[in-house]
Amino acid sequence: MEARMDIYKLVPGALKALTGLQDFINSIGLDKTLSELIKIRASQINGCAFCLNMHTKDARKMGETEQRIYGLNAWHEAPYYTDKERAALGLTESVTLVSTTHVPDDVYNAALAVFTPEEVAQITLAIVMINAWNRIAITARAQPIG
Repeated sequence: MEARMDIYKLVPGALKALTGLQDFINSIGLDKTLSELIKIRASQINGCAFCLNMHTKDARKMGETEQRIYGLNAWHEAPYYTDKERAALGLTESVTLVSTTHVPDDVYNAALAVFTPEEVAQITLAIVMINAWNRIAITARAQPIG
């Protein structure tokens, strides 16, 4: 598959704006490992090869195990995720699939049971951001690097 476009050349300033929001999200204190799990899971759901390639590499560099990376597709059944990770992954799935889930109360409340409201807001922003990156990369047919 060939790349379709370089959206950032076609729309100057878009990369700076998106990167600025990403930098802000990175600075608000969300656990880095949790952040990478969110990025990988959303990218799996969306089928974004570019982002999966990037974020699995980033997770490995941070010390994440192959077992936990590969197990994300089956996190419901896998025993090696914490309660906080499970709540964040549930919210990730629900927000990523918002057109069908509408983020039900039980998913949101499960997150509130283990995170503060501020942390749930931070996680929500992280989920929204990776979904934006996924949609751009998929539409542009961005090619995984290396």
